[in-house]
Amino acid sequence: MAVRRILILFAHPVLERSRVNVRLADAVRGLDGVTLHDLYETYPAMHLDVKREQALLLAHDVIVFQHPFYWYSAPAIMKEWQDLVLEHGWAYGAGGHHLDGKITFNVISTGGPEHAYRHDGYNRYTMRELLTPWDQTAHLCRMRFLAPFVVHAALRVTKDDPLAGPCEAYRRLLEALRDDRLDLDRAAAAERLDPIVDELITTRASA
Repeated sequence: MAVRRILILFAHPVLERSRVNVRLADAVRGLDGVTLHDLYETYPAMHLDVKREQALLLAHDVIVFQHPFYWYSAPAIMKEWQDLVLEHGWAYGAGGHHLDGKITFNVISTGGPEHAYRHDGYNRYTMRELLTPWDQTAHLCRMRFLAPFVVHAALRVTKDDPLAGPCEAYRRLLEALRDDRLDLDRAAAAERLDPIVDELITTRASA
């Protein structure tokens, strides 16, 4: 039986063009204890059902935001989701304690290569630094923010590439989180999760 229930909030506006996210999603689809919630499929007109989304959050312990990295952020529906679902008095502020203690992190694909996300690279900042608003949002909602899981250079991935390494690592990561076998302290302090997934997995439940 799953120790933690995991909700993946998935957002890709043109899934038929996806080279990475569709494979990552397929790798964890049907995994016990994991709910894959496709926001664009559920809300094609972007009319979000706030109460439904809040109920999903309440029913899960880990919230994963999976999306391509668009303009150093997420697709539009995910920003809309944040604006509407994370209400004052519900997610934060006076009486807003519904997300207390939940775990959250981002699963991201980027068009650019890994070396572009360094202080001396094209984008000038690391991926962890660019996700500071997500970190602060989690902090405001009293959630535990983990480092991101990133697949770089999506533009170089062909449609026939199974992405076996990243997909298997993603699945192992979610299984370890579900079963309470992930070192959460190290996962929170890391720069990225994807290169160190196996190092973070323990043989016993975390303290």
